[in-house]
Amino acid sequence: MDSATQMAADGLQAFGMIGTILWTMLRIGAMLMAMPLIGTRAVPSRIRVLLAGALAIALSPMLPPVPEWTGFDAATVLTIARELAIGVSIGFVLRLVFEAGAMAGELVAQGTGLAFAQMSDPLRGGSSGVIGQWFYLLFGLLFFTANGHLALISLLMDSYKALPIGTSLPDPQAFLSIAPTFLLQVFRGALTLALPLTVAMLAINLAFGVLARAAPALNPIQLGLPVALLLGLFLLTVLAGEMGPPVQRLFDAAFDAADSVSR
Repeated sequence: MDSATQMAADGLQAFGMIGTILWTMLRIGAMLMAMPLIGTRAVPSRIRVLLAGALAIALSPMLPPVPEWTGFDAATVLTIARELAIGVSIGFVLRLVFEAGAMAGELVAQGTGLAFAQMSDPLRGGSSGVIGQWFYLLFGLLFFTANGHLALISLLMDSYKALPIGTSLPDPQAFLSIAPTFLLQVFRGALTLALPLTVAMLAINLAFGVLARAAPALNPIQLGLPVALLLGLFLLTVLAGEMGPPVQRLFDAAFDAADSVSR
């Protein structure tokens, strides 16, 4: 084989590798855009593109063959749309779990009197309560502590094996059948996290209400807000040490729901 033929063969092989990486980046990039933490405004788009490219380069040699490039015909456009839909679905399911944490934080803020403490939220966009942001970040720390990022890469590998690039989408009825159950678990998880602290704050407010009714001259209402605030912060520190198991159950439910997308 002469040098010109060798260079042409190497060029075709290089273009084939680039095409494989680009096909793989579609699903990974869509997932990174929709998932929490990484898919927020706090992370620049260039970082997400670099991360998607790095994951695609690492995973593409272990994945089934990608379809050959035939131009922007109808089949190619539909394949691209399918890859984007699968990636967005996986990322959105994970985002719902983090929104459950933010919802629990907002419920706790209502009970402790910290609902007025609003600030700009770069992770979710707009402004939200400080306690809600704290819960959101705590969910992120627990996610990486429990090796959720490694489980996410394993989920990606399973999705490529169960639903290779270029194949048709699975029956959506399988995912729609478990969607109500997953949403119920998300709301129940948020209420489970917020319920102990909310009940404690309700008991404190009732106690100060009874005291104000029995001895109005003491004016206990002025003392109620700082006491509720301090006790709420103390209970938050206690709750932070007990959030591991319930949050882990939410993550497990999210991965099960995301796995059903590609089954």
